[in-house]
Amino acid sequence: MIYYVIPRELADRYYEEFKKRFEDVEGVEVIVDRREGERRTDADHGGMRVLRDRRRKRPGGTFPQL
Repeated sequence: MIYYVIPRELADRYYEEFKKRFEDVEGVEVIVDRREGERRTDADHGGMRVLRDRRRKRPGGTFPQL
């Protein structure tokens, strides 16, 4: 299923037009975004994303002899 999401601010202008345009296309549904606010907050996820180097260090810090 493909959802064609129209922002709430533009729904009055475009919803019916796009609904008609995609009515014959199987697997496409036109919907209006009804979210009220941002779901993610800094308090929920600890703020800024931390990038970590996940590579393992070799014992002794050198490559093995070949």
